[in-house]
Amino acid sequence: MLLFLLVFLPACTFFQQFGRYRPEHAPAEEAARVQFPFIIPEESRLNVPGVTATAIQLAMDDFRPRNTRPHSGATPEEACLYRRESFNVSAFPGPEGVVFVRFVLDPEACSLSDPILDVGATYAVDVRGWRILAVDY
Repeated sequence: MLLFLLVFLPACTFFQQFGRYRPEHAPAEEAARVQFPFIIPEESRLNVPGVTATAIQLAMDDFRPRNTRPHSGATPEEACLYRRESFNVSAFPGPEGVVFVRFVLDPEACSLSDPILDVGATYAVDVRGWRILAVDY
């Protein structure tokens, strides 16, 4: 029984940590070179309500999951379509408790030889239960 606990408990801790995502942080010497502005000019601010930001994150995690990699042998165009930053995002309130989140390919993000029209999606996110209600591709 003791052997079981010695093996099982560390495994539980490992799998609990495995599910969490933490972004990479720059080394201290690089971070020390960053100078934060004392005042952010009004015209430069982008204020996003927390509910909207969370709805965007939830939808993005489904649309382009973190750390998803292109398939082996992907062209540069295909690899670009896997990147989260290749998509512009808009969000707007829907009926009670719903936020719509739309992802549209940024036309300048990928140098595509042919235009692609159906690569985006619109999500209906339930911001009360934090779940995806529906997706329109």
